[in-house]
Amino acid sequence: MTDRAGDRKDGHRFSEGGGFDDPYDEFDLDPPELDVDPSKVDPVDSRVLADVLDERQRSDLAVDAGELLDVGLNYMQINRFEQATETFERAAQFAEDDHRKQEAWVNKGVAHAELEEWDEAIGAHREALAIDDSSEHAATAETNLAYALWEFGETAQALEHAERAVGIDERFPQAWYNRAFFLHERGLNEDALQCIDNAIRLGMRNEGVLEEKVRILEELGEYEEAEEIAEEAEEMRERTEQRIVEEERKQLGE
Repeated sequence: MTDRAGDRKDGHRFSEGGGFDDPYDEFDLDPPELDVDPSKVDPVDSRVLADVLDERQRSDLAVDAGELLDVGLNYMQINRFEQATETFERAAQFAEDDHRKQEAWVNKGVAHAELEEWDEAIGAHREALAIDDSSEHAATAETNLAYALWEFGETAQALEHAERAVGIDERFPQAWYNRAFFLHERGLNEDALQCIDNAIRLGMRNEGVLEEKVRILEELGEYEEAEEIAEEAEEMRERTEQRIVEEERKQLGE
């Protein structure tokens, strides 16, 4: 894998989009369809999926791609990203319809991104787009592809794919946010401000987004507005930290 060309001028990490929903309502690494005996194997063992779903041991008809997707998402939930990539690849292999196959490739790309395997992430999202470049998953694939390309050093292509994501789904806030980030990095701050405002209007209002808007406003010389939004971002961050502390106390029974 080649190194990313140049370092970003700040440590900001923009949105990766969403290849899967959060939170996960169900958590089960041992769905009955996989027929794993928990008394014999650790259901979280990284070797279980490969053993159970090996093509030499099971026919394609015996594997439910939907169940594989669920298992992959469960692996993502516990940060077992290598296992997730393998599971999503199998889901794509066994999926009988393009919609589910595309979903599996998108999620595989997200898992590779979590491992900072940018070339593999790029490949997975390109596979998803090769299936259908205008479906509901296409905007997510384009957004995640843009993110991976940026990290891989392909900044010009990253902006191109961020723009494609917006063109596919104008209601996708992560696409607007990523486009704002790329435009800001290129010094196109007026256009970047419009994009970040679109992301916020579409519901993507968190500390990271507001801090990105602060940087854009400062580049435009709008210091008073930037200061107001910076204060809002700080207040939001403090509330988030307080909520985390309270949740930890509840878990500890304090």
